[in-house]
Amino acid sequence: MWQAHGVTPSEQATPEAGLLTPSDVRALAERLDVRPTKSLGQNFVVDGGTIRRIVRAAEVTAQDRVLEVGPGLGSLTLGLLATGADVVAVEIDGRLAAALPGTVAAAAPDAAARLQVVHADAMTIGADHPALGEPTTLVANLPYNVAVPVLLHALATLPSLASALVMVQAEVADRLAAPPGSRTYGVPSAKAAWYAHATRAGSVGRSVFWPVPNVDSALVRLVRREPPTTTATREATFAVVDAAFAQRRKTLRAALTGWAGSPVRAEAALRAAGIDPGLRGERLDITQFAAIAEQQDLRA
Repeated sequence: MWQAHGVTPSEQATPEAGLLTPSDVRALAERLDVRPTKSLGQNFVVDGGTIRRIVRAAEVTAQDRVLEVGPGLGSLTLGLLATGADVVAVEIDGRLAAALPGTVAAAAPDAAARLQVVHADAMTIGADHPALGEPTTLVANLPYNVAVPVLLHALATLPSLASALVMVQAEVADRLAAPPGSRTYGVPSAKAAWYAHATRAGSVGRSVFWPVPNVDSALVRLVRREPPTTTATREATFAVVDAAFAQRRKTLRAALTGWAGSPVRAEAALRAAGIDPGLRGERLDITQFAAIAEQQDLRA
């Protein structure tokens, strides 16, 4: 039986992995006076089987340095540490950040030295942060309200990340993994494709969370790849993506009018990029968006 911050859970943590039980999670939350908030997107995983499933899907090994965003009370953190990997956990909630080392030390004392906790907003840190080192993979139960910005920020600022496995709202997972031409293809799909190949890695039921969310969740796996071969910058390409989907039902000629300065210039840029002006943005892949961005000289 383990004790963290004066809390003695009514059930012992899963022996083989030192994972938290549902009773452990609730006891820790009560001790820390943590009431999961919608504003921070806090829904804690309380099912050990789901934790082990996430770790397996992420293919974490002892050679990895794992970045975990939003570790919360530590359920996934303990699962990741059980692989032998180093974990750097970034937590925006000061109470949770302060409590996490003690929770790990109590539940998995042999792994405590491999954990580093950073109290920060994940959107404000990058490769220059002294505590991050060079993480090789991102594994996280991302808060629903900031999942896409956090993921894209991590991929943009941490070039050492070779892969990611994130749990997000099912609708967001569909968008991240959607191919061009599909109903759910959009801004998240195109921007994620600049950095990586994304695929759905399974669905997650609502009952594994506390509190139970009112939406379904899913896992998305991303594997880093080289960005498109282009003379356009990422920022310029993303500006075209944003413009193309700002008015999703319009043709590219109409949707890019603001970006280009006029319908005539928009059509000229599209034709120079070898793209039919009558298409909609949902038909284009990230390489084609970059080709349009290369035509900036044709803009007003």
